[in-house]
Amino acid sequence: MACLCRYGSSVALRLRCGGGARGGWLGRSYSSREAGPAHPDSNPSRLLRDKSEKERRQRERLAAIHAENARGTACEERQMKWTEKEKIVYSIPTKPGEKKDTSVPLPAGYSPQYVEACWYAWWEKQGFFQPEYHSRIPHAVERTYSLCIPPPNVTGSLHLGHALTVAIEDSLARWRRMQGCKVVWVPGCDHAGIATQAVVEKRLYREKGVRRQDLSREEFQHEVWRWKEQKGDEIYHQLRKLGASLDWERACFTMDRKFSSAVTEAFVRLQEAGLIYRGHRLVNWSCALNSAISDIEVDSVQLTGRTLLSVPGYQEKIPFGTMVTFAYPLEGEEGEISVATTRPETMLGDVAIIVHPEDPRYTNLHGRHARHPFTGRLLPILTDPLVDPHLGTGAVKCTPAHDPRDFEVSLRHALPRLSVIGGEGTMTELCGDWLQGVKRFEARQRVLDALKERGLYRSTQEHAMLLPLCSRSGDVVEPLLKSQWFLRCDQMARRAMEAVDDGQLDIIPSFHKKTWKNWLSNISDWCISRQLWWGHQIPAYRVSFPGSCDKQEDDSDALWVCGRNQKEVKRSAAKKFGIPENLITVTQDTDVLDTWFSSGLFPFAMLGWPEQTPDLHEFYPNSLLETGSDLIFFWVARMVMLGQELTGQLPFSQVFLHSMIRDAHGRKMSKSLGNVIDPLDVISGVSLQRLHEKVQEGNLDPREISIALEGQKRDFPRGIPECGTDALRFALCSYRCQGDDINLDVGQVVTARHFCNKIWNAVKFALGALGDQFEPLPLQEVSPASAVDRWVLSRLYHAAVECERGFEHYDFHAVTVAVHSFWLHSFCDVYLESVKPVLQTGSTEQADSARQVLLLCVGQALSLLAPFMPYLSEELWQRLPRPAGQEPSYHSISVAPYPAPSQLAHWNSPEEEANFLFVQEVVRVVRSLRAEYQLTKARPELYIQCSELRFREILESFSTPVQALCRSGALFLLSTLEGAPSGCAVGIVNDSCQVYLKIQGLVDLQKELAKLGGRMERLQAQLDQAVARTWVQQYEERVPQHIREENTRRISSTKTELERTQQMIENFRSMLPERD
Repeated sequence: MACLCRYGSSVALRLRCGGGARGGWLGRSYSSREAGPAHPDSNPSRLLRDKSEKERRQRERLAAIHAENARGTACEERQMKWTEKEKIVYSIPTKPGEKKDTSVPLPAGYSPQYVEACWYAWWEKQGFFQPEYHSRIPHAVERTYSLCIPPPNVTGSLHLGHALTVAIEDSLARWRRMQGCKVVWVPGCDHAGIATQAVVEKRLYREKGVRRQDLSREEFQHEVWRWKEQKGDEIYHQLRKLGASLDWERACFTMDRKFSSAVTEAFVRLQEAGLIYRGHRLVNWSCALNSAISDIEVDSVQLTGRTLLSVPGYQEKIPFGTMVTFAYPLEGEEGEISVATTRPETMLGDVAIIVHPEDPRYTNLHGRHARHPFTGRLLPILTDPLVDPHLGTGAVKCTPAHDPRDFEVSLRHALPRLSVIGGEGTMTELCGDWLQGVKRFEARQRVLDALKERGLYRSTQEHAMLLPLCSRSGDVVEPLLKSQWFLRCDQMARRAMEAVDDGQLDIIPSFHKKTWKNWLSNISDWCISRQLWWGHQIPAYRVSFPGSCDKQEDDSDALWVCGRNQKEVKRSAAKKFGIPENLITVTQDTDVLDTWFSSGLFPFAMLGWPEQTPDLHEFYPNSLLETGSDLIFFWVARMVMLGQELTGQLPFSQVFLHSMIRDAHGRKMSKSLGNVIDPLDVISGVSLQRLHEKVQEGNLDPREISIALEGQKRDFPRGIPECGTDALRFALCSYRCQGDDINLDVGQVVTARHFCNKIWNAVKFALGALGDQFEPLPLQEVSPASAVDRWVLSRLYHAAVECERGFEHYDFHAVTVAVHSFWLHSFCDVYLESVKPVLQTGSTEQADSARQVLLLCVGQALSLLAPFMPYLSEELWQRLPRPAGQEPSYHSISVAPYPAPSQLAHWNSPEEEANFLFVQEVVRVVRSLRAEYQLTKARPELYIQCSELRFREILESFSTPVQALCRSGALFLLSTLEGAPSGCAVGIVNDSCQVYLKIQGLVDLQKELAKLGGRMERLQAQLDQAVARTWVQQYEERVPQHIREENTRRISSTKTELERTQQMIENFRSMLPERD
C-alpha cells in the first residue's frame, strides 16, 4: 500500500525554474522563476554559464558554416571525392544459413555487396553468437562477458548514433569471444511510450483521419502493436546488416509478457518497501502530450531577450524572453505594489505577494493586503527572507500551483494553491468566463490587455531567461499540481554514489564521475506516472466498497492498493480494510509507467528476473554497460539505483560512455536539418533523390522539409556512395570517443572503404604467392629467416600489444590505428614490396620462409581486424590454407583465437626494429632524390657509403628490401676507401652515411644546372640576410640568446646547403660531354 502524500522541499528544489526574475528569490541562479523546471544540476549558475558559452561557440561555428555556404566555398571543400565503383554480386545459389562458397576465385576488386553476402545468416545458424557455443571452442576460458544493447526506441530506424554504439559493443563482444570468453550480448527494443504514441497518433490522423480519442484504449493499443511489428523488424534488420553478433534467441521487447511481469514485480516490491508513494504535487507537464514528464526530459533553452518560438498547438509563433511589470492596488487605501513576471497569465492564480522582511520600501505594507483586479481576491503581503530585494521590483507574486518556489512558500505560510492552467494547456474555470478554455499563451495577451484597461500595466522589457521545453514534444513545460506516483530516490542515489566512490562501479571516461555525483547528490523523487495509453499500466488499484469514503479531492493514496493482479489486490484490500473480498471493487489506474522505469530493469529483466533463471545466475551482474554519454541520467543512473535496490547487486561493474555524434559541420543530428543518416544508406549507397524522398515520407512539419532538403543537397550533392558495413564500423571506431563530440564526415567512411580495398588486394597477392602446393606450418613453428621477416613479425607483435591495450582501456581509436598501421605501413607498403624479389628470384629456402611469414601475417592481421570488419575478415580468412589437422577446430574467424601478445612475444625484436628505422631513412633520402629528378620509372644504380661498420652491416642484412623499396637497379655498398662513381646525385642520410644515385643519362643536365643556379642565388641571399642580422651594434648584448642561437643555426644550415648545391653543380658539370 502506498503511503500518504508527503510534501518536501527536495521536489520543489528539483523543479527549478528558468527565465527572468519577478522580484526574485534569494539564491535563485536563473533570472526568472516562472518559466518552469530546468535541467538538473547541482550548480545552476554554472550550468547556465557553461550552456550559454557552449551555445555561443556553436552559434559562431554555424554562422561561419552558413557564411561559407553562401560564398559557395564550403560545399566544394567538404564534398566527398569519390567515383562510382563497380558493384560485384555474389551469384552462387546459397540457401539462407548455408555457408558461402569460398572455393571460387576472388573477384578482381573489393565489393561490399559481394563480401557481405550470406555470412550473417550462416553465423546465426551455426550459433556462433550464443554462449552455448562456448563449449565447442578449443581455446575456451572460464570467464563470462555479458552486456545488453541499449534498446532502441521502436518508433523508427537506427541512425549513425546507434551505429556507433553497435560498432563499439560488437567489437568488444567479438574480441572477448575470440579470446575464449563465454559471451552473451542481448538485443532488445524499447516500447518508448511517449514517442511511440505520438508517432502512431500522427500516422493514424494522416492516413485515416482518426484521432486517438476516437478509439478505445484497446483499439489504439492494437494499432501500436501493428506499428511495433513493422518498425521492430526494421530495427532488427538494421542490426543484422551492421553485423552485430547478438544472441537473437534472447531478444526481448520491454512490452513482452515476461518483461511486463518483471515491471509489475519491480513496482510492487518498491511500493511494499515504501519507496513508491502517491502524492499531489507539482510535476513537469507537457500540455502537448497531456502527460507528466521527468526532470531530465526537460531541455532548457537559453534566450538572450525577446524571441519568437513555435509552440505545438499554435499557428503563430509565441514571444518569450520578456518581463512584464504590473501593479496590484492596495486594499483599503490609496497606493499599489508592483510585481514583475515573465508569465502574466499565471497571475490569475496569485494568492499572495512576498517581500523581504528588511526591504525598507515595503516595511509599511507588512501584514496588509492587495486586491486582485480580476477575481477580487485579497492577496496578503507576506515576508520571507528568501526573497531577493535587488531583483525586479523586490516584490514577488506568489502562484503556488504553477511555480516550485511558490509551492514551498505556500507550505510555510499555509496558502491556498489555485490551478488556473489545465492539463491541455487552457485556462480553468477559476479564471472566470472571460478566460476559461482559452489557450495559456493566448490568455497571456488577454491578461495584458485587461491590465492596460484597468491602468495597472506598467512596462514590458526584454529579459534573458532559460525556457524549459519538453524534449519529446517541443512544448513549453508547465509546472502543474497533479496526483501521481513517485519513487523516492535519495537513498538509492546515495548508494549509487558510494559505489563509484568505493571503486565498485567504474565510469569511463572518469570525468563523468563528477557529473554523476553532482546530479545524484541533488536528485529529487522521480515522478513515474505518465498519462498515456501505450506502456505498462501501473499496477495500482483504486479500492471502493460499501461505506468507503472516496472524498479526496487531490486523489491521494488513502484508498489505493498495489498488487500483481486483481485477485492479489482484493486480498490485500480485504485484509487492510477488514472487508470481505466479494464486497470490494477495484479499478486499475489508467496511467502508465515512465518508459525509463522499465528500461532501468533491462540488465536483469532481460535475463529472466524475477525468476532465478540460469541466465541470471551466470550472466548477472553484466560485465559492462556501454552507451552514449547523454544517457547517464536517463538510463544509467536509474539502472544502477534499481539494480541495487531490487537485486542487491550493481547491474554492471563498468560503464563506458562514448561521445555524441554530430555532422561534419559540428551540428547536432536533426531530421529538420536533413543530416540524420540511416546507416544502411552508407552501407549500400543512396542517391540524393532517395534521401529527399525519405525526408518527405517522414513526420516533419512542412515548414522544416525545405530546410532539410536544402541541407541534404548541400552535404550530399551526389548522394552517398556504397561504403559497406566494414568500412562504416571501422570509420566509426577510428574516432576518439572518450572526449569531445564526434564530427562524423561520411568522407572518412569512404576512406575506410579504400582501406578495405587495400587489404583485399594484399591478401589476393598473398594467396597467389603461396601457390597450390604450399603447406603452412603451425604458428609456433614458423621461423623467420631474413631480417625483414623478423622485423615484420616484431611489428605484428607490437600491433597485438596495442590492440590488447586499446581494447582493455576502451581506446578504440588506438586499436584501429594499430591495425591500420600494421596493414598499410608495415605489411603492404614495406613487407609485400620487400618479399616480391625473394618470391621471384630468391632461393627455395628464402622463398619458403617468406611464404610462411606472409601467411602468418595475413592470418593474424585478419584476426586483429575481425572485431571491426567481420565480413571482410571472414571472406578472406576462409580462403587461407590451414596447417594439417587444424581444419575442424575453427569454423569461423569469429570464434578463432584473437592474437595474444603473450603468444607472439618471442618475435619481439627491438634490435631489428631499430635497425629498420635507419633503413627507412635511407629509403626516404633515395625517394626524395628520385622525386627531385623526376625518376618515375627508371631504376638507377644505387651506391651507399657508410663510415660506420654497424650501418653497413644493417644495410647488408636489409639489402633486398632497400633495393625493392628504393626501386633501384643494382645496389653497391661502398667502403670509406671507395669513391662514388661520377654522374650521381648525392643524398645525406646522416653524418656517417651518404647515398649516390646514378642519374647520368636519365636527366636533362642543362635544365638541372639552371635550376641549381637559381637555388644558389636564393641560398646566397638567405645567407647574406642571416649574416647581416649579426652585424647590428651590441649584437651579443641586445639580442636574446635564443634568437642568437637560431641565427647561428640558420647560417650553418644555409652554408651546408650551399656547399651541397655547389657540389651538385660540379657533379653535373662533370657529366657534361667534353667540347671538341
